[in-house]
Amino acid sequence: MSGDTSSGSKKTSGARGRFSGGIGYVLAVAGSAVGLGNIWRFPYLAAKYGGGIFLLVYLILMLTFGYVLIVSETALGRMTRKSPVGAFHAFGKSLPFQFGGWINAVVPMLISPYYCVIGGWVLKYLVEYVKGSAQILAADGYFTDFIADSGSVELWFVIFSLLVFFVILAGVKQGVERVSKVMMPALVLLAVFVAVYSVTRPGALKGVKYFLVPNFEDFSWMTVVAAMGQMFYSLSIAMGILYTYGSYMGKDVDIEKSTKQVELFDTGIALLAGMMIIPAVFAFSGGDMETLQAGPSLAFITLPKIFASMGVGTVIGIAFFLMFFFAALTSAISLVETSVSSFEDELHWSRPRCCLLMGIIMVVVGSASALGYGVLDHVKLFGMAFLDFFDFLTNSVMMPLAALATCFLILRVAGLKGIAEEVERSSTFRRKKMYNVFLKYFAPVCIGIILISSIANVLGIISM
Repeated sequence: MSGDTSSGSKKTSGARGRFSGGIGYVLAVAGSAVGLGNIWRFPYLAAKYGGGIFLLVYLILMLTFGYVLIVSETALGRMTRKSPVGAFHAFGKSLPFQFGGWINAVVPMLISPYYCVIGGWVLKYLVEYVKGSAQILAADGYFTDFIADSGSVELWFVIFSLLVFFVILAGVKQGVERVSKVMMPALVLLAVFVAVYSVTRPGALKGVKYFLVPNFEDFSWMTVVAAMGQMFYSLSIAMGILYTYGSYMGKDVDIEKSTKQVELFDTGIALLAGMMIIPAVFAFSGGDMETLQAGPSLAFITLPKIFASMGVGTVIGIAFFLMFFFAALTSAISLVETSVSSFEDELHWSRPRCCLLMGIIMVVVGSASALGYGVLDHVKLFGMAFLDFFDFLTNSVMMPLAALATCFLILRVAGLKGIAEEVERSSTFRRKKMYNVFLKYFAPVCIGIILISSIANVLGIISM
């Protein structure tokens, strides 16, 4: 089977986009991984599930489960030189392969539109902070009124989406890689600046202790489930992104080293996000758990109130939302790039034409999400607004199924030996024994737990 995929890669690699080297791949994947989930989702989950103990469980899972799936998807992408549909088809075209390839490909097509809606919210807040509207943004009801204003939300969604497509049209090296090389270092610097300011506020050290020091009395099974779900979301697993970016990776790039660098980058940003937000909330509220666990509204309602109370809220607000914007833009670029790459591979169309097709999908799905809290507020899917429904469908159902499909592909067809050979083309596979044991015995079980618990949570059977 490896002979077939290699010959296929020789035919297609000449026209396929490539990263210039390992650092281009690492920064592009880090840009994908470091997104909205890191900036607001990680801190509120850490606060809700025990602070330091959640952080410890997350790190353990990321270094095992996360590592295994990053290596798997990247190796399969580089092995076949295809985005997800083509990668699965390289091993067969029966129904299981059709399902596995397309579910990995469709996930980013559905996430991209509503992700760009939220990106538009971030851009709107950044512009307002630049205009000096810190007190207005902190006012009660501002965010609710804003997302109910369908015309305004649609406008910012379109602006953010156009920025994403401008980068995608430029190509892999000149667009995706170039933007990642600029924005990711800038994001880190801004995150460090906000985190340093946050931890030096009066009362903030209690928040630092809560976030970094594990308290085993706070441990529960839901800590593990929540940490698994966050790791899944944070590392861009089961979105087709790692298949696509792996297909752009040169055969001389060290997959294991690159994976380790992605792990470090993602962990570092998650830590910085926690250090930005949790100590600031402790300083502002004295550690009120209800404030800490505000969920997605933390970034758009709670934090503007905290920034406004700091005295230099405009400066901190600009820095935070500029960082937030960079994180949202790099992740959205990865999602759209994966979708465009799938269309290029399967339809054999030009890149601009594939971008146009993805643009149509963005307008249809994204507009429904943008208007779901305004003129379409009366329309619900399973009791959820459009944006919430697409988020549930992709993150809680489709992504676990996509990851299970990857496990099936490796265990039943590509083989653990085939993955090892691909990794060892360019590096020593130091964690091969752990990889083999975890993929064979633990990964499918962990993925199944995420799928069942997420659906049970939405149905009200369990509370997360």
